[in-house]
Amino acid sequence: MRPAYGGDGGAVERTGYRAGPVSVPSASGPVAHVARPLRVLLIEDDAGDAFLVEELLADSPDPMEIVWARSMAEAMVGLGEDVGCVLLDLGLPDAEGLNGLHRLLAFAPRTAVIVLTGLSDAHRGSAAVAAGAQDYLVKQEIDGSLLSRAIRYALERKRADESQRRLVESELRAQENARLERGLLPAPILRDPSLDFLARYRPGRQRALLGGDLYDAVQTADGRVHVMIGDVCGHGPDEAALGVNLRIAWRSLIFAGLTGGDLLTTLERIFEHERRSDEMFATLCMTIIEPDRRRGRVYLAGHPAPLLITPEGVAPLSEGATGPALGLFPDGRWGYEPIDLGPDWSLLLYTDGLIEGRIGRGPERLGTDGLLPLITRLLAAGGTGYDLIDSAVAAVEDLHGDSLNDDVAVLLLRHDPNHPPHGAPGERPVLPGPATGEGRTA
Repeated sequence: MRPAYGGDGGAVERTGYRAGPVSVPSASGPVAHVARPLRVLLIEDDAGDAFLVEELLADSPDPMEIVWARSMAEAMVGLGEDVGCVLLDLGLPDAEGLNGLHRLLAFAPRTAVIVLTGLSDAHRGSAAVAAGAQDYLVKQEIDGSLLSRAIRYALERKRADESQRRLVESELRAQENARLERGLLPAPILRDPSLDFLARYRPGRQRALLGGDLYDAVQTADGRVHVMIGDVCGHGPDEAALGVNLRIAWRSLIFAGLTGGDLLTTLERIFEHERRSDEMFATLCMTIIEPDRRRGRVYLAGHPAPLLITPEGVAPLSEGATGPALGLFPDGRWGYEPIDLGPDWSLLLYTDGLIEGRIGRGPERLGTDGLLPLITRLLAAGGTGYDLIDSAVAAVEDLHGDSLNDDVAVLLLRHDPNHPPHGAPGERPVLPGPATGEGRTA
C-alpha cells in the first residue's frame, strides 16, 4: 500500500508494507502468529524523500511498519514506546540542525535514532552521532540493503548503550550504598589503653557491607566499658536498617545513663515500634566491664554467651541468666550473670552466623560445643588479634564446605594487664574526631 502524502490535517500517516500480527489458521486448527513488524518513525518534511525511504524499505527482509511525520511537532504525537527506531531529517521546518535531535533524545532517550543528511551537510552527521544518534546516512547514497542494515545496527547499538548505562547506574548506586553502609558501621568509643577492641563484620547478602548483625562498644564517664553484639532475624536491607536503628538506640540509652535490664526493656520497646512485622525479633548480648577491669556482668537476650579466654584456657560464660530475645514475648525480663575476669583476659563475642554452619554434608551444626575446641586449637597455634578472628571464620567455612550464608560478626576485647586502666571516673567519654580520627571529648 502506498502512503497518501497530501492533506493538511496534521495526523501522522502510516504505511504498512508488512502486515501487523496476522492470524493464519493451521491445518489442525490452532492459530499461528506472525512476528510483529518493527515500527520505524520517519520524520521528514519532503514528500519525495519520504517516498524514497519507504520504497527502499519495501523489500527489506525484516518486517517493518513505517510511520511518517512531516515535522517534529507531528512526530511527538506518534512517538510511543512501540517505536523501535527513528529516521530523522536534520532540515525540518520546526527543528533545524541538531536542535531537532536534542528534542527527540530528550523526549525519547531510549529510542534508536538514525540521522538523514544531504551531500551538502554530511558533516552534521558526525556531530549528530557525537550528540547521541546511533548512526547517520547521506540520502543520496542510500540503498535498500544499506538502510535496512543501518536500522538493525542502530537498534543493537542502542541496546548496548542502554545496557552500559544501566551497568554504570548500578555501579554508582552500589558505590553510594557502600559509602552509606560504611558510614553506618559503628566507631567504638573507648579511651582505655589497656583494652584492645577488634571487630570483623561480614553480611550474608552479596555485595553488601551491612547486614542484620550489630555491635558497639562505649566507655562511659564512670569508667565502665559497655560492649554489645546482636542479631536481627533475617539478613536483608530491612533487617540491616533495623539493626542500625537498634545500635544507635543502644548507644543513646547508654549515654542517657540506662544500663542492665532497664536498658533492655526500653530497647525492646523501641524495637517493637521500629520493626515492620510482629514476627521479627533480635538477640542481644551485653557485657559490662567494671573500672578495675577484673569484674563484669553479662546480659543475654536469646544470644550465645561470649567465650572467656585466659592463660588457663577457653571457657564459655554462664548462660544461667539468659532471657528472651527482644520482641519475642511481651514484657520480657532480663537478669545478669556476674563474671570474674582476672588480670589477663580476652572476651570473644559473636553472632550465631559463626556457629550455625554445618559440619560437612551432614545435618550436624558446629554450635558452641564445636567452636570451643576450634578456638583452643587456634590459640595453641599462636593465633592472636585479627589473625585469631580471621582464622576462626576461615576454619568454620572449611567445616561448612562453602561460604557462610548468614551474617557474621565477631568481636575480640582484650585486656592487657601491663597497661593500667586509664580514664578516671568522672571524665567525659572521648569521641572520634570528625576527620583525623583523633580523640575529642564529648
